[in-house]
Amino acid sequence: MYTHGTGVRQKALALLRSGVKNAEVSQRLGVPVGTVGYWLHLDRAKQGALPGRSHRPCPRCDGRELDHAAYAYLLGLYLGDGHIIQYSQHRVPSLMIACAEAWPGLMDACHTAMQAVFPDNSVCRVRRTGCRNVKVYSQHLGCLFPQHGPGKKHDRTIALEPWQQAIVDAHPWEFIRGLFHSDGCRITNWTTRLVAGERKRYEYPRYFFTNKSDDIRKLCSDTLTKVGVEWTTLARGSDPFNISVARRPSVALMDAHVGPKY
Repeated sequence: MYTHGTGVRQKALALLRSGVKNAEVSQRLGVPVGTVGYWLHLDRAKQGALPGRSHRPCPRCDGRELDHAAYAYLLGLYLGDGHIIQYSQHRVPSLMIACAEAWPGLMDACHTAMQAVFPDNSVCRVRRTGCRNVKVYSQHLGCLFPQHGPGKKHDRTIALEPWQQAIVDAHPWEFIRGLFHSDGCRITNWTTRLVAGERKRYEYPRYFFTNKSDDIRKLCSDTLTKVGVEWTTLARGSDPFNISVARRPSVALMDAHVGPKY
Protein backbone atom coordinates (compact mmCIF):
# COMPACT_ATOMS: atom_id res chain seq x y z
CA MET A 1 0.00 0.00 0.00
CA TYR A 2 1.37 3.43 -0.96
CA THR A 3 1.85 5.95 1.87
CA HIS A 4 2.43 9.69 1.54
CA GLY A 5 5.44 11.31 3.14
CA THR A 6 5.42 13.78 6.03
CA GLY A 7 6.19 16.67 3.66
CA VAL A 8 3.06 16.03 1.58
CA ARG A 9 0.96 15.76 4.69
CA GLN A 10 2.30 19.04 6.09
CA LYS A 11 1.60 20.81 2.79
CA ALA A 12 -1.95 19.44 2.85
CA LEU A 13 -2.51 20.64 6.44
CA ALA A 14 -1.14 24.08 5.63
CA LEU A 15 -3.59 24.40 2.74
CA LEU A 16 -6.50 23.08 4.82
CA ARG A 17 -5.76 25.48 7.68
CA SER A 18 -5.74 28.35 5.18
CA GLY A 19 -9.27 27.45 4.13
CA VAL A 20 -8.66 25.43 0.96
CA LYS A 21 -11.33 22.76 0.46
CA ASN A 22 -10.53 19.04 0.78
CA ALA A 23 -11.24 18.32 -2.89
CA GLU A 24 -8.92 21.09 -4.09
CA VAL A 25 -6.11 19.92 -1.78
CA SER A 26 -6.59 16.41 -3.14
CA GLN A 27 -6.33 17.65 -6.72
CA ARG A 28 -3.29 19.85 -6.09
CA LEU A 29 -1.24 17.23 -4.26
CA GLY A 30 -2.50 14.04 -5.92
CA VAL A 31 -3.72 12.59 -2.64
CA PRO A 32 -7.06 10.73 -2.32
CA VAL A 33 -9.74 13.02 -0.93
CA GLY A 34 -10.53 10.46 1.80
CA THR A 35 -6.92 10.66 2.98
CA VAL A 36 -7.07 14.46 3.01
CA GLY A 37 -10.25 14.30 5.09
CA TYR A 38 -8.63 11.89 7.51
CA TRP A 39 -5.58 14.14 7.94
CA LEU A 40 -7.90 17.07 8.64
CA HIS A 41 -9.82 14.98 11.17
CA LEU A 42 -6.62 14.02 13.03
CA ASP A 43 -5.38 17.61 12.96
CA ARG A 44 -8.64 18.90 14.44
CA ALA A 45 -8.60 16.14 17.07
CA LYS A 46 -5.05 17.10 18.06
CA GLN A 47 -6.17 20.70 18.50
CA GLY A 48 -9.34 19.68 20.38
CA ALA A 49 -11.44 21.31 17.68
CA LEU A 50 -13.75 18.43 16.75
CA PRO A 51 -17.43 19.43 17.11
CA GLY A 52 -19.31 17.45 19.73
CA ARG A 53 -16.16 15.61 20.76
CA SER A 54 -17.07 15.53 24.43
CA HIS A 55 -20.17 13.34 24.03
CA ARG A 56 -22.12 11.93 21.14
CA PRO A 57 -25.21 10.17 22.50
CA CYS A 58 -26.01 6.57 21.60
CA PRO A 59 -29.52 5.10 21.18
CA ARG A 60 -28.53 2.06 23.23
CA CYS A 61 -26.45 3.77 25.93
CA ASP A 62 -28.21 7.11 26.27
CA GLY A 63 -31.66 6.51 24.82
CA ARG A 64 -31.15 8.86 21.86
CA GLU A 65 -33.90 8.57 19.26
CA LEU A 66 -33.01 6.14 16.47
CA ASP A 67 -34.36 6.31 12.92
CA HIS A 68 -35.70 2.75 12.81
CA ALA A 69 -36.38 2.60 9.07
CA ALA A 70 -32.87 3.85 8.23
CA TYR A 71 -31.39 1.44 10.76
CA ALA A 72 -33.25 -1.56 9.30
CA TYR A 73 -31.85 -0.71 5.85
CA LEU A 74 -28.32 -0.12 7.17
CA LEU A 75 -28.46 -3.39 9.14
CA GLY A 76 -29.26 -5.26 5.91
CA LEU A 77 -26.35 -3.56 4.16
CA TYR A 78 -24.01 -4.36 7.05
CA LEU A 79 -24.94 -8.05 7.09
CA GLY A 80 -24.21 -8.20 3.36
CA ASP A 81 -21.25 -5.98 2.50
CA GLY A 82 -20.35 -4.24 5.75
CA HIS A 83 -17.62 -4.63 8.30
CA ILE A 84 -16.37 -2.89 11.42
CA ILE A 85 -12.64 -2.28 11.83
CA GLN A 86 -10.48 -0.69 14.47
CA TYR A 87 -6.89 -0.14 13.40
CA SER A 88 -4.24 0.12 16.09
CA GLN A 89 -3.50 3.76 15.20
CA HIS A 90 -7.18 4.77 15.50
CA ARG A 91 -8.90 5.28 18.81
CA VAL A 92 -12.37 4.98 17.24
CA PRO A 93 -13.66 2.01 15.19
CA SER A 94 -15.20 2.54 11.78
CA LEU A 95 -18.15 1.00 9.96
CA MET A 96 -17.58 0.55 6.23
CA ILE A 97 -20.11 -0.53 3.61
CA ALA A 98 -18.60 -1.45 0.23
CA CYS A 99 -20.69 0.08 -2.60
CA ALA A 100 -19.96 -0.64 -6.27
CA GLU A 101 -19.30 2.37 -8.52
CA ALA A 102 -21.81 0.85 -10.97
CA TRP A 103 -24.69 1.65 -8.60
CA PRO A 104 -24.39 5.33 -7.54
CA GLY A 105 -28.01 5.43 -6.35
CA LEU A 106 -27.34 2.65 -3.85
CA MET A 107 -24.24 4.48 -2.67
CA ASP A 108 -26.34 7.59 -2.03
CA ALA A 109 -29.00 5.54 -0.22
CA CYS A 110 -26.32 3.96 1.99
CA HIS A 111 -24.81 7.39 2.76
CA THR A 112 -28.25 8.81 3.65
CA ALA A 113 -29.12 5.89 5.93
CA MET A 114 -25.75 5.97 7.67
CA GLN A 115 -26.08 9.70 8.33
CA ALA A 116 -29.61 9.20 9.68
CA VAL A 117 -28.43 6.49 12.10
CA PHE A 118 -25.36 8.56 13.14
CA PRO A 119 -26.62 12.17 12.89
CA ASP A 120 -23.80 13.55 15.06
CA ASN A 121 -21.00 11.93 13.04
CA SER A 122 -19.50 12.70 9.65
CA VAL A 123 -20.02 10.15 6.89
CA CYS A 124 -17.40 9.94 4.14
CA ARG A 125 -16.71 7.92 0.98
CA VAL A 126 -13.31 6.34 0.44
CA ARG A 127 -12.43 5.43 -3.14
CA ARG A 128 -11.29 1.89 -3.85
CA THR A 129 -10.80 0.02 -7.14
CA GLY A 130 -14.28 -0.39 -8.63
CA CYS A 131 -16.07 0.68 -5.47
CA ARG A 132 -16.22 3.16 -2.62
CA ASN A 133 -16.42 2.45 1.08
CA VAL A 134 -19.14 4.53 2.71
CA LYS A 135 -17.66 5.06 6.16
CA VAL A 136 -18.43 6.44 9.60
CA TYR A 137 -16.42 6.49 12.85
CA SER A 138 -18.21 5.93 16.17
CA GLN A 139 -17.43 4.58 19.61
CA HIS A 140 -20.91 3.02 19.66
CA LEU A 141 -20.72 0.74 16.62
CA GLY A 142 -20.63 -2.31 18.88
CA CYS A 143 -23.79 -1.11 20.61
CA LEU A 144 -25.73 -0.81 17.36
CA PHE A 145 -24.18 -3.79 15.57
CA PRO A 146 -23.64 -6.49 18.22
CA GLN A 147 -23.15 -9.04 15.40
CA HIS A 148 -19.61 -7.69 15.02
CA GLY A 149 -16.90 -10.14 15.98
CA PRO A 150 -13.59 -11.66 14.87
CA GLY A 151 -13.45 -13.55 11.60
CA LYS A 152 -15.86 -13.78 8.69
CA LYS A 153 -19.62 -13.61 9.27
CA HIS A 154 -20.25 -17.06 7.79
CA ASP A 155 -17.78 -18.56 10.27
CA ARG A 156 -19.63 -17.37 13.36
CA THR A 157 -23.20 -17.22 14.66
CA ILE A 158 -25.25 -14.26 13.42
CA ALA A 159 -28.41 -13.64 15.43
CA LEU A 160 -30.43 -10.48 15.98
CA GLU A 161 -30.95 -9.07 19.45
CA PRO A 162 -34.63 -8.77 20.49
CA TRP A 163 -34.55 -4.98 20.00
CA GLN A 164 -33.12 -5.45 16.49
CA GLN A 165 -35.74 -8.05 15.62
CA ALA A 166 -38.47 -5.65 16.76
CA ILE A 167 -37.12 -3.01 14.36
CA VAL A 168 -36.94 -5.52 11.49
CA ASP A 169 -40.50 -6.67 12.25
CA ALA A 170 -41.67 -3.04 12.09
CA HIS A 171 -39.69 -2.26 8.89
CA PRO A 172 -39.28 -5.59 7.07
CA TRP A 173 -39.05 -4.13 3.57
CA GLU A 174 -36.25 -1.76 4.56
CA PHE A 175 -34.30 -4.72 5.95
CA ILE A 176 -34.96 -6.75 2.78
CA ARG A 177 -33.90 -3.80 0.61
CA GLY A 178 -30.63 -3.56 2.51
CA LEU A 179 -29.93 -7.27 2.09
CA PHE A 180 -30.72 -7.32 -1.64
CA HIS A 181 -28.91 -4.03 -2.28
CA SER A 182 -25.77 -5.57 -0.79
CA ASP A 183 -25.80 -9.27 -1.70
CA GLY A 184 -28.75 -9.52 -4.07
CA CYS A 185 -29.73 -8.81 -7.64
CA ARG A 186 -32.66 -8.70 -10.07
CA ILE A 187 -32.01 -10.54 -13.33
CA THR A 188 -33.96 -11.67 -16.39
CA ASN A 189 -34.07 -15.43 -16.86
CA TRP A 190 -35.24 -17.19 -20.00
CA THR A 191 -36.49 -20.60 -21.00
CA THR A 192 -38.04 -22.29 -24.04
CA ARG A 193 -41.36 -24.08 -24.36
CA LEU A 194 -42.91 -26.15 -27.11
CA VAL A 195 -46.15 -24.48 -28.24
CA ALA A 196 -48.14 -26.01 -31.10
CA GLY A 197 -45.04 -27.82 -32.25
CA GLU A 198 -42.95 -24.66 -32.25
CA ARG A 199 -40.33 -23.88 -29.62
CA LYS A 200 -40.72 -20.37 -28.22
CA ARG A 201 -38.49 -18.36 -25.89
CA TYR A 202 -39.94 -16.87 -22.71
CA GLU A 203 -38.24 -14.35 -20.44
CA TYR A 204 -39.13 -13.65 -16.80
CA PRO A 205 -37.61 -11.57 -13.98
CA ARG A 206 -36.07 -13.16 -10.92
CA TYR A 207 -34.46 -12.01 -7.68
CA PHE A 208 -31.45 -13.68 -6.08
CA PHE A 209 -29.89 -13.22 -2.65
CA THR A 210 -26.50 -14.91 -2.22
CA ASN A 211 -24.66 -15.23 1.07
CA LYS A 212 -22.44 -17.96 2.55
CA SER A 213 -23.82 -17.48 6.07
CA ASP A 214 -26.66 -19.90 6.88
CA ASP A 215 -27.81 -17.50 9.62
CA ILE A 216 -27.96 -14.45 7.34
CA ARG A 217 -29.81 -16.39 4.63
CA LYS A 218 -32.33 -17.50 7.25
CA LEU A 219 -32.84 -13.92 8.42
CA CYS A 220 -33.52 -13.03 4.80
CA SER A 221 -35.88 -15.94 4.08
CA ASP A 222 -37.79 -15.55 7.36
CA THR A 223 -38.39 -11.87 6.62
CA LEU A 224 -39.45 -12.62 3.03
CA THR A 225 -41.99 -15.14 4.35
CA LYS A 226 -43.40 -12.57 6.79
CA VAL A 227 -44.16 -10.11 3.97
CA GLY A 228 -45.73 -12.78 1.75
CA VAL A 229 -42.86 -13.42 -0.67
CA GLU A 230 -42.45 -17.02 -1.82
CA TRP A 231 -38.85 -18.15 -2.19
CA THR A 232 -36.79 -21.23 -2.90
CA THR A 233 -33.20 -22.27 -2.23
CA LEU A 234 -30.87 -22.94 -5.15
CA ALA A 235 -27.56 -24.71 -4.68
CA ARG A 236 -24.28 -23.57 -6.22
CA GLY A 237 -22.77 -26.99 -6.71
CA SER A 238 -23.47 -28.62 -3.36
CA ASP A 239 -23.69 -25.34 -1.44
CA PRO A 240 -27.17 -23.80 -0.94
CA PHE A 241 -25.96 -20.21 -1.02
CA ASN A 242 -28.78 -18.73 -3.15
CA ILE A 243 -32.29 -17.63 -2.22
CA SER A 244 -34.44 -17.28 -5.34
CA VAL A 245 -37.69 -15.35 -5.82
CA ALA A 246 -39.27 -16.25 -9.16
CA ARG A 247 -43.05 -16.58 -8.79
CA ARG A 248 -44.83 -13.74 -10.54
CA PRO A 249 -46.82 -12.36 -7.52
CA SER A 250 -43.69 -12.44 -5.35
CA VAL A 251 -41.56 -10.75 -8.02
CA ALA A 252 -44.25 -8.05 -8.26
CA LEU A 253 -43.98 -7.49 -4.50
CA MET A 254 -40.21 -7.26 -4.75
CA ASP A 255 -40.46 -4.84 -7.66
CA ALA A 256 -42.79 -2.62 -5.63
CA HIS A 257 -40.56 -2.50 -2.55
CA VAL A 258 -36.99 -3.27 -3.70
CA GLY A 259 -36.56 -3.01 -7.47
CA PRO A 260 -33.40 -3.41 -9.55
CA LYS A 261 -30.13 -1.84 -8.48
CA TYR A 262 -29.54 1.68 -9.70
